[in-house]
Amino acid sequence: MLPPLIVERALALGLGLIAVTDHNTACNAGAVWRAAQGTGLAVWPGLEVQTREVLAKIDGLLASAGTDKSKLLSMNVYLSNIADFDAMNAAFDEWIDTANLPARATVEARLADPNLRVEITAVAALD
Repeated sequence: MLPPLIVERALALGLGLIAVTDHNTACNAGAVWRAAQGTGLAVWPGLEVQTREVLAKIDGLLASAGTDKSKLLSMNVYLSNIADFDAMNAAFDEWIDTANLPARATVEARLADPNLRVEITAVAALD
């Protein structure tokens, strides 16, 4: 289990939730793009911007658990429109550690907010 300070830090940074399992892995509950509070954002960014920011959020979550993207085991990518696959994949390819590719599934799904274009879950090893 993560020490409470790490969990509090991740939540304070707006990174979302991360859990450490009995199997020495860390997993996030699903990361989505989120505007900073109080910005009054009227126009949501496009898919590539949302994807880059979600992946940066996952970097922060992994770091808070003491791991990084080189230890990713699997990822699930949920797109609100599967036609956005190539744009998401371009941002993903810039970010991923190509020497340590995780298993990845990408599916189309209705997300919690119609302005969200992508949601990503990840599982990483801690050792």
